[in-house]
Amino acid sequence: ATLLFLYVSLATVIGYKSQSAAQPGTGVGYLGVAWAFGATIFVLVYCTGGVSGGHINPAVTFGLFVGRKLSLVRTVLYIVAQCLGAICGAGMVKGIAGASYETLGGGANSVADGVSVGAGLGAEIAGTFVLVYTV
Repeated sequence: ATLLFLYVSLATVIGYKSQSAAQPGTGVGYLGVAWAFGATIFVLVYCTGGVSGGHINPAVTFGLFVGRKLSLVRTVLYIVAQCLGAICGAGMVKGIAGASYETLGGGANSVADGVSVGAGLGAEIAGTFVLVYTV
């Protein structure tokens, strides 16, 4: 599930960035990218929920371990599988996108102009807390 999530999300971001760079004002836009992320998570959690509980994010897996919902062995195996899936998903996008992957930063996020790195980190921590608490 993590492989597919990274593949779809990175490919969407790189596709949008490359399309809007070629022709400004075109592409799926920020809303389309957000929908790609949300819809992919929804489908993958639904499809894998019966097998692994829908674990895609290592932070969620770790939170469930801390909440005593997973054993240590299962937690480690899930996190290793999630990390390997993420590496393979990003590798697939890099192989398909080629030069666009390097030029556009691999689809990675960055802190917006005018926002400090500390504020960005705080927002990530708060958002991850809400995600883990919700699950």
